[in-house]
Amino acid sequence: MKSSSLADYIIERLPEIWQRIGEHIFLTGISTLTAVVVGIPLSILAFYRPGLRGPLLGIVSILQTIPSLAMLVILLALFQKIGVIPAIVALILYALLPIVRNTLAAFQGIAPEVIEAARGIGMTEWQKMRLIRIPMGIPVIMAGIRTASVAGVGIATLAAFIGAGGLGEFINRGLALSNTRLIFLGAIPAAILALLVDFVLGFIEKVCDPKRNRHWSPRFHFSLKLSIILIPLFILPPVFISFSPWSSQTSGSFEKNKTKSNNVIRIASKNFTEQLILAEIMAQMIEKRTHLSVDRRFNLGGTIICHEALKRGEIDLYAEYTGTGLMAILKLPVMNNPDEVYHRVSEEYLNRFNLVWLEPFGFNNTYTLTVRMQDAVQNQWKIISDLIPVSSKLVAGFSGEFQERPDGYPGFQETYGFKFGEVHDLDPGLVYQALAKGAVDVIAGYLTDGRIPAYNLISLKDDKKFFPPYYAAPVVREEVLNANPDLREALAPLGSLIDNTTMRTLNYKVNGNKRGVSELVTEFLQEKEIL
Repeated sequence: MKSSSLADYIIERLPEIWQRIGEHIFLTGISTLTAVVVGIPLSILAFYRPGLRGPLLGIVSILQTIPSLAMLVILLALFQKIGVIPAIVALILYALLPIVRNTLAAFQGIAPEVIEAARGIGMTEWQKMRLIRIPMGIPVIMAGIRTASVAGVGIATLAAFIGAGGLGEFINRGLALSNTRLIFLGAIPAAILALLVDFVLGFIEKVCDPKRNRHWSPRFHFSLKLSIILIPLFILPPVFISFSPWSSQTSGSFEKNKTKSNNVIRIASKNFTEQLILAEIMAQMIEKRTHLSVDRRFNLGGTIICHEALKRGEIDLYAEYTGTGLMAILKLPVMNNPDEVYHRVSEEYLNRFNLVWLEPFGFNNTYTLTVRMQDAVQNQWKIISDLIPVSSKLVAGFSGEFQERPDGYPGFQETYGFKFGEVHDLDPGLVYQALAKGAVDVIAGYLTDGRIPAYNLISLKDDKKFFPPYYAAPVVREEVLNANPDLREALAPLGSLIDNTTMRTLNYKVNGNKRGVSELVTEFLQEKEIL
């Protein structure tokens, strides 16, 4: 298949681009406005209560030092839900420092003579604040708001990590699919939006600055101020109504879960290619074989985010792996018999979480340590234990999840008794390129990933049988399955449909040939004559 031109690609995705821009404006706008409403009164209070200044600036400064993803995950745990609310709270917390710091600096920077003159004519403290400190401090205050807003546009791209929508959706997908076009589709509009926000707020700052506009005529000055009020009134409501995460089932919000239609199934996925393919397969089968419609909530992040969302009823269905369920979720010891693992995981999930494992798709996507083919041939590496003599000289690239999971690097070190000289955290979508280009020497790959042969890589045999079987299967809430009996029947044809070779081929068609997931899945299901 020929790749479409860049122009065609953008035109094809234009509706979603506008939707994601709207979501991004929503997230940034609401959070910045809230930070202004909270931050300026706090600054006024701290100005009149000097003992509060140090603690206030200390708290907002500490919040600013927390890494963005860490903040999102912390708030995810606190609010016990994914979506817009934790994302907006995170953006508010990050916006407070520049607003509070600049507002205090503005108040403290007013010349003492001016304040003394105000006192001399009998002004109260409130009058001095309202008529002198705030108007004269507007340039400095607006500089803080501009800084907070522009930073918010950038940080908001991470909101997609927890299902809050925005332009980060494109970036997230692009990383998962190794698709540069998708990454640019999110990054370039975000950069343009940041520039526009900075320009608009700079214009407002200029209009409100008495030193700059004192030579303007009263009528011109009035017109500019009126435009500042009217333009947002005309632009923002349509944006919020049309694009806000509460207006569309596909926009990534999870705030309306409790009142969702019984005819909608919310399907989620983790943030890598195979998960997107499996989620789309299930979605198309449900849409074709039942009366149900599907809300696609893909690229949610890692295992824990998807699992917790499923437990809490924020999603209804996603594909999980038996080995992941066994060790990462249930914290049970390693088992190597695929049937035993499946039955144990199915039983435990039903008893503990009221979640049902349907029949597996048929392939085993186990972890595999992967190296470059030429290195394996030159050093005669065939099994993982062959790496022991040179392990201290090797640089490994693992995903953050693999580095922490018991069935990942920690358990691997215990079983094999060695560790690598250096280990770098890499996004799952980048590990294969990093290995192929020589940035690292060994990675934790997936057995069914088509990029292994495509990049001339090779998987080493797990000679100590550390990695459990990872057979993928749909996991669905028992309540949803009971309410929709035809759901099980619709997904039944997927049982044992996909072997390792087929899954590897599908993965490569997306990653290597840049096929669209939806189109590829439709083609595959039609070839199998089940769609």
